[in-house]
Amino acid sequence: MNDNHDQRPSADEFGHYRKLFRVEPGKPVQLKDFDPQYAGKHENKSKAIPETELLRQRMDQLQFQLYAEQKRSLLICLQALDAGGKDGVVRHVIASMNPQGCRVISFKQPSAEELAHDFWWRIERQTPRRGEVVIFNRSHYEDVLIARVHDLVPKKVWSKRYEQINDFERRLVAGGTHILKFFLHISKDEQLQRFKQRLDDSVRQWKISEADYSEREYWADYENAYEAALGKCCTDDAPWYVIPSDHKWFWDLAIAEIIVDTMEKLGIEVPKPTVNIDDIRRKYHKTEKEE
Repeated sequence: MNDNHDQRPSADEFGHYRKLFRVEPGKPVQLKDFDPQYAGKHENKSKAIPETELLRQRMDQLQFQLYAEQKRSLLICLQALDAGGKDGVVRHVIASMNPQGCRVISFKQPSAEELAHDFWWRIERQTPRRGEVVIFNRSHYEDVLIARVHDLVPKKVWSKRYEQINDFERRLVAGGTHILKFFLHISKDEQLQRFKQRLDDSVRQWKISEADYSEREYWADYENAYEAALGKCCTDDAPWYVIPSDHKWFWDLAIAEIIVDTMEKLGIEVPKPTVNIDDIRRKYHKTEKEE
């Protein structure tokens, strides 16, 4: 126990990644300014694991308190290029939360029913309830990313969606939802290496798609689309974080720290008991003695 405690970051270090990777609202974004191989002070995965595990445990505690409080909620948006690590974040970071108060929503190709409504319909019905944490594995930002890159709708349509997104997020915040948005930033070389790992691993081959390679041809277009989305839709209340993601173990650490630091600052209060604890304690001891 003492060994793990010694791995906990100091007060000065904690929250460092929240400041380092946060996009500055109102400023243009250039992804070349963010190194996807960055790993901070951590030399390798084994050095980062103890700190990551402590953060996962604290995240579990904070989520329990959020669920008990039932006053506010948390929305986490994950975006990345193919093989960027969204599923990995869900498995290794978000999995530390109790499923009773946590949902993961993956927005795939729209269904016939969804296409019969405007593009917000399927998003708004999945937003978190009070006390809940919801993770969007891909999100409403797809409508200014893939829709822009592949001309799925005219420019005059998708160009208006940035402000629509900002309005949507403002409404969520006003209703008590806190928002964190993570862009998992990988290099083109790392993406290709992960494609190779999928080819060589029969357990992962189900993830392979013909589009994996055709989409690589649009790499620069996607970067431009992401830079526009990050720059136009980052606010103090709904910040974007660009997470270096060439090292899978590092994104676990950085995202866990940002989530924990954010939730710590919410000042979550567990509700007081609705019964007389002294009276219940007497009943307990009486029952224990009789049985």
